[in-house]
Amino acid sequence: MNIYALWQKWRRLLKYTAYILLSIGAAFCIWYLAQRPSNDRDWALDQAVLPYAEVEDGIATVHNIRNFSYKTTTEYTPDYYDATYDIRALEKVYYIVEPFSGYKGAAHTFLSFEFNEGKFLAVSVEIRKEKGESFSAVKGLLRQYEIMYVLADERDVVKLRSNMRKDDVFVYPIKTTKERMQATFYGILERVNQLYREPEFYNTITNNCTTSLAKQANQVVEHRIPWNLTLLFPKESDRYAFDLGLFDTKLTSFPEVRRAHYINNLAERYADDEEFSLRIRGR
Repeated sequence: MNIYALWQKWRRLLKYTAYILLSIGAAFCIWYLAQRPSNDRDWALDQAVLPYAEVEDGIATVHNIRNFSYKTTTEYTPDYYDATYDIRALEKVYYIVEPFSGYKGAAHTFLSFEFNEGKFLAVSVEIRKEKGESFSAVKGLLRQYEIMYVLADERDVVKLRSNMRKDDVFVYPIKTTKERMQATFYGILERVNQLYREPEFYNTITNNCTTSLAKQANQVVEHRIPWNLTLLFPKESDRYAFDLGLFDTKLTSFPEVRRAHYINNLAERYADDEEFSLRIRGR
Protein backbone atom coordinates (compact mmCIF):
# COMPACT_ATOMS: atom_id res chain seq x y z
CA MET A 1 0.00 0.00 0.00
CA ASN A 2 1.51 3.33 -1.04
CA ILE A 3 1.69 6.37 1.19
CA TYR A 4 -1.20 8.12 -0.59
CA ALA A 5 -3.56 5.17 -0.12
CA LEU A 6 -2.54 4.90 3.54
CA TRP A 7 -3.22 8.60 4.02
CA GLN A 8 -6.67 8.25 2.43
CA LYS A 9 -7.48 5.35 4.74
CA TRP A 10 -6.46 7.34 7.83
CA ARG A 11 -8.36 10.37 6.56
CA ARG A 12 -11.58 8.35 6.22
CA LEU A 13 -11.02 6.87 9.68
CA LEU A 14 -10.49 10.31 11.21
CA LYS A 15 -13.57 11.60 9.40
CA TYR A 16 -15.78 8.79 10.70
CA THR A 17 -14.31 9.20 14.20
CA ALA A 18 -15.09 12.92 14.11
CA TYR A 19 -18.68 12.19 13.02
CA ILE A 20 -19.08 9.71 15.87
CA LEU A 21 -17.65 12.11 18.45
CA LEU A 22 -19.80 14.97 17.18
CA SER A 23 -22.88 12.76 17.32
CA ILE A 24 -22.08 11.69 20.87
CA GLY A 25 -21.42 15.32 21.85
CA ALA A 26 -24.66 16.50 20.27
CA ALA A 27 -26.63 13.73 21.99
CA PHE A 28 -25.04 14.63 25.33
CA CYS A 29 -25.84 18.33 24.88
CA ILE A 30 -29.46 17.53 24.03
CA TRP A 31 -29.73 15.24 27.07
CA TYR A 32 -28.00 17.76 29.36
CA LEU A 33 -30.17 20.69 28.29
CA ALA A 34 -33.29 18.55 28.57
CA GLN A 35 -32.76 18.10 32.32
CA ARG A 36 -35.13 20.23 34.38
CA PRO A 37 -34.93 20.89 38.13
CA SER A 38 -37.96 19.98 40.21
CA ASN A 39 -39.27 20.31 43.74
CA ASP A 40 -41.53 17.32 43.17
CA ARG A 41 -39.51 14.12 43.62
CA ASP A 42 -39.37 11.23 46.08
CA TRP A 43 -36.99 13.00 48.45
CA ALA A 44 -34.84 11.52 51.20
CA LEU A 45 -36.60 12.06 54.53
CA ASP A 46 -34.02 14.49 55.91
CA GLN A 47 -34.41 16.75 52.86
CA ALA A 48 -38.09 16.31 52.09
CA VAL A 49 -39.21 19.68 53.48
CA LEU A 50 -38.07 23.00 52.05
CA PRO A 51 -37.80 26.02 54.33
CA TYR A 52 -39.24 29.42 53.48
CA ALA A 53 -39.49 32.77 55.22
CA GLU A 54 -41.71 35.81 55.57
CA VAL A 55 -40.03 39.13 56.30
CA GLU A 56 -41.74 42.34 57.37
CA ASP A 57 -40.32 45.41 59.12
CA GLY A 58 -37.09 43.65 60.06
CA ILE A 59 -38.84 40.61 61.53
CA ALA A 60 -38.31 37.25 59.83
CA THR A 61 -40.66 34.33 60.41
CA VAL A 62 -38.81 31.23 59.25
CA HIS A 63 -40.80 28.08 58.50
CA ASN A 64 -39.59 24.47 58.52
CA ILE A 65 -36.44 24.82 60.60
CA ARG A 66 -35.04 21.31 60.82
CA ASN A 67 -34.37 19.88 64.29
CA PHE A 68 -34.00 16.11 63.97
CA SER A 69 -33.02 13.93 66.93
CA TYR A 70 -30.42 11.35 65.88
CA LYS A 71 -29.79 7.88 67.29
CA THR A 72 -27.32 7.17 64.47
CA THR A 73 -26.57 8.86 61.17
CA THR A 74 -29.41 6.88 59.56
CA GLU A 75 -31.86 6.55 62.48
CA TYR A 76 -33.57 9.74 63.54
CA THR A 77 -36.82 11.32 64.61
CA PRO A 78 -37.90 14.05 62.16
CA ASP A 79 -38.98 17.37 63.63
CA TYR A 80 -39.43 20.89 62.29
CA TYR A 81 -40.43 24.14 63.90
CA ASP A 82 -41.13 27.75 62.94
CA ALA A 83 -39.40 30.67 64.64
CA THR A 84 -39.37 34.45 64.51
CA TYR A 85 -36.12 36.43 64.40
CA ASP A 86 -35.56 40.15 64.79
CA ILE A 87 -32.92 40.74 62.13
CA ARG A 88 -31.86 43.92 63.93
CA ALA A 89 -30.88 41.71 66.88
CA LEU A 90 -28.22 39.82 64.93
CA GLU A 91 -25.03 39.67 66.98
CA LYS A 92 -22.61 37.29 65.25
CA VAL A 93 -22.18 35.04 62.24
CA TYR A 94 -20.03 31.90 62.26
CA TYR A 95 -18.24 29.91 59.57
CA ILE A 96 -18.45 26.20 60.34
CA VAL A 97 -16.18 23.61 58.74
CA GLU A 98 -16.57 19.82 58.79
CA PRO A 99 -13.51 18.22 57.11
CA PHE A 100 -14.37 14.78 55.74
CA SER A 101 -12.25 11.99 57.17
CA GLY A 102 -10.27 10.15 54.50
CA TYR A 103 -11.12 12.51 51.63
CA LYS A 104 -8.31 14.80 50.58
CA GLY A 105 -9.51 18.37 50.28
CA ALA A 106 -13.17 17.54 50.92
CA ALA A 107 -15.29 19.20 53.59
CA HIS A 108 -18.74 20.58 54.23
CA THR A 109 -19.05 24.23 55.21
CA PHE A 110 -21.99 26.24 56.45
CA LEU A 111 -22.93 29.41 58.31
CA SER A 112 -24.72 30.01 61.59
CA PHE A 113 -26.27 33.26 62.78
CA GLU A 114 -26.47 34.26 66.44
CA PHE A 115 -29.21 36.58 67.67
CA ASN A 116 -29.60 38.08 71.13
CA GLU A 117 -30.99 35.90 73.92
CA GLY A 118 -28.97 32.93 72.66
CA LYS A 119 -30.96 32.18 69.50
CA PHE A 120 -29.09 30.55 66.62
CA LEU A 121 -30.03 29.61 63.06
CA ALA A 122 -27.73 27.47 60.90
CA VAL A 123 -27.70 27.68 57.09
CA SER A 124 -26.36 24.66 55.23
CA VAL A 125 -26.28 24.51 51.42
CA GLU A 126 -26.62 20.90 50.26
CA ILE A 127 -27.63 18.65 47.42
CA ARG A 128 -31.27 17.67 47.75
CA LYS A 129 -31.10 13.89 47.66
CA GLU A 130 -33.80 11.57 46.45
CA LYS A 131 -34.38 8.35 48.38
CA GLY A 132 -31.45 6.01 47.88
CA GLU A 133 -29.17 8.68 46.40
CA SER A 134 -25.69 9.49 47.63
CA PHE A 135 -23.34 12.27 46.60
CA SER A 136 -21.15 11.94 43.51
CA ALA A 137 -18.97 14.83 42.34
CA VAL A 138 -19.40 13.67 38.73
CA LYS A 139 -23.19 13.50 38.98
CA GLY A 140 -23.03 16.96 40.53
CA LEU A 141 -21.68 18.24 37.20
CA LEU A 142 -24.47 16.59 35.21
CA ARG A 143 -27.61 18.22 36.63
CA GLN A 144 -28.44 15.16 38.70
CA TYR A 145 -29.09 16.96 42.00
CA GLU A 146 -31.17 19.94 42.99
CA ILE A 147 -29.67 22.38 45.47
CA MET A 148 -31.34 23.29 48.75
CA TYR A 149 -30.72 25.53 51.73
CA VAL A 150 -31.25 23.61 54.96
CA LEU A 151 -32.23 26.04 57.74
CA ALA A 152 -31.64 24.17 60.94
CA ASP A 153 -31.16 24.15 64.67
CA GLU A 154 -27.51 23.65 65.60
CA ARG A 155 -28.60 20.70 67.75
CA ASP A 156 -29.36 19.04 64.43
CA VAL A 157 -26.69 20.02 61.90
CA VAL A 158 -23.75 20.40 64.31
CA LYS A 159 -24.46 17.37 66.51
CA LEU A 160 -25.07 15.21 63.44
CA ARG A 161 -21.53 15.94 62.31
CA SER A 162 -19.64 16.06 65.60
CA ASN A 163 -21.49 13.45 67.67
CA MET A 164 -22.93 11.04 65.09
CA ARG A 165 -20.47 11.09 62.19
CA LYS A 166 -17.54 11.77 64.53
CA ASP A 167 -16.08 14.26 62.07
CA ASP A 168 -14.06 17.19 63.39
CA VAL A 169 -16.10 20.39 63.51
CA PHE A 170 -14.71 23.93 63.79
CA VAL A 171 -16.87 26.98 64.56
CA TYR A 172 -15.22 30.31 63.66
CA PRO A 173 -16.67 33.77 64.40
CA ILE A 174 -16.49 36.06 61.37
CA LYS A 175 -15.22 39.62 61.66
CA THR A 176 -17.93 41.89 60.29
CA THR A 177 -20.48 44.61 61.09
CA LYS A 178 -24.14 44.45 62.02
CA GLU A 179 -25.09 46.05 58.72
CA ARG A 180 -23.23 43.42 56.71
CA MET A 181 -24.64 40.58 58.81
CA GLN A 182 -28.15 41.85 58.31
CA ALA A 183 -27.65 42.23 54.55
CA THR A 184 -26.34 38.67 54.35
CA PHE A 185 -29.23 37.27 56.36
CA TYR A 186 -31.73 39.09 54.15
CA GLY A 187 -29.93 37.76 51.08
CA ILE A 188 -30.04 34.19 52.36
CA LEU A 189 -33.76 34.38 53.08
CA GLU A 190 -34.36 35.76 49.59
CA ARG A 191 -32.38 32.84 48.17
CA VAL A 192 -34.31 30.35 50.32
CA ASN A 193 -37.61 31.73 49.05
CA GLN A 194 -36.35 31.73 45.46
CA LEU A 195 -35.50 28.01 45.68
CA TYR A 196 -38.84 27.34 47.36
CA ARG A 197 -40.57 28.80 44.30
CA GLU A 198 -38.11 27.84 41.56
CA PRO A 199 -35.86 24.78 41.97
CA GLU A 200 -32.30 24.94 40.73
CA PHE A 201 -29.55 22.44 40.00
CA TYR A 202 -26.54 21.91 42.23
CA ASN A 203 -23.19 22.09 40.45
CA THR A 204 -20.00 20.62 41.90
CA ILE A 205 -17.92 23.57 40.65
CA THR A 206 -20.13 26.63 40.30
CA ASN A 207 -23.02 26.07 42.70
CA ASN A 208 -21.82 23.98 45.64
CA CYS A 209 -21.97 24.47 49.40
CA THR A 210 -18.86 26.66 49.63
CA THR A 211 -19.21 28.70 46.44
CA SER A 212 -22.82 29.48 47.39
CA LEU A 213 -21.72 30.62 50.83
CA ALA A 214 -18.85 32.65 49.38
CA LYS A 215 -21.37 34.64 47.36
CA GLN A 216 -23.31 35.32 50.56
CA ALA A 217 -20.16 35.94 52.61
CA ASN A 218 -19.02 38.63 50.20
CA GLN A 219 -21.86 40.67 51.67
CA VAL A 220 -20.51 40.05 55.19
CA VAL A 221 -16.81 40.76 54.85
CA GLU A 222 -15.20 44.09 54.10
CA HIS A 223 -13.13 42.85 51.16
CA ARG A 224 -14.43 40.50 48.49
CA ILE A 225 -13.21 36.90 48.81
CA PRO A 226 -11.00 36.14 45.78
CA TRP A 227 -11.69 32.91 43.91
CA ASN A 228 -9.43 30.14 45.13
CA LEU A 229 -9.21 26.35 44.78
CA THR A 230 -10.32 26.04 48.40
CA LEU A 231 -13.80 26.97 47.17
CA LEU A 232 -13.78 23.62 45.34
CA PHE A 233 -11.74 21.72 47.94
CA PRO A 234 -12.86 23.44 51.16
CA LYS A 235 -11.01 21.31 53.72
CA GLU A 236 -8.48 24.15 54.03
CA SER A 237 -11.00 26.96 53.49
CA ASP A 238 -10.70 27.95 57.16
CA ARG A 239 -6.96 28.49 56.73
CA TYR A 240 -7.68 30.58 53.63
CA ALA A 241 -10.25 32.64 55.53
CA PHE A 242 -7.79 33.16 58.40
CA ASP A 243 -5.08 34.30 55.97
CA LEU A 244 -7.56 36.83 54.55
CA GLY A 245 -8.22 38.17 58.06
CA LEU A 246 -11.88 37.13 58.07
CA PHE A 247 -12.03 35.63 61.56
CA ASP A 248 -12.79 37.60 64.71
CA THR A 249 -9.82 36.48 66.79
CA LYS A 250 -6.79 37.90 68.56
CA LEU A 251 -4.80 34.70 68.01
CA THR A 252 -1.98 35.11 65.53
CA SER A 253 -1.33 31.59 64.24
CA PHE A 254 -3.76 29.35 62.39
CA PRO A 255 -3.00 26.20 64.45
CA GLU A 256 -3.93 28.17 67.59
CA VAL A 257 -7.14 29.41 65.99
CA ARG A 258 -8.11 25.94 64.86
CA ARG A 259 -7.50 24.43 68.31
CA ALA A 260 -9.48 27.21 69.98
CA HIS A 261 -12.53 26.67 67.75
CA TYR A 262 -12.62 22.87 67.73
CA ILE A 263 -15.96 22.01 69.36
CA ASN A 264 -16.22 18.20 69.41
CA ASN A 265 -15.33 17.70 73.06
CA LEU A 266 -17.84 20.31 74.19
CA ALA A 267 -20.45 18.93 71.79
CA GLU A 268 -20.13 15.49 73.39
CA ARG A 269 -20.20 16.88 76.92
CA TYR A 270 -23.26 19.07 76.36
CA ALA A 271 -25.09 16.92 73.82
CA ASP A 272 -28.37 17.08 75.75
CA ASP A 273 -28.05 20.64 77.03
CA GLU A 274 -30.83 23.01 75.95
CA GLU A 275 -28.16 25.70 75.56
CA PHE A 276 -26.04 23.48 73.29
CA SER A 277 -25.09 26.32 70.94
CA LEU A 278 -23.80 28.48 73.78
CA ARG A 279 -21.97 25.58 75.43
CA ILE A 280 -19.98 24.61 72.33
CA ARG A 281 -18.79 28.22 72.26
CA GLY A 282 -17.55 27.95 75.84
CA ARG A 283 -20.34 29.99 77.41
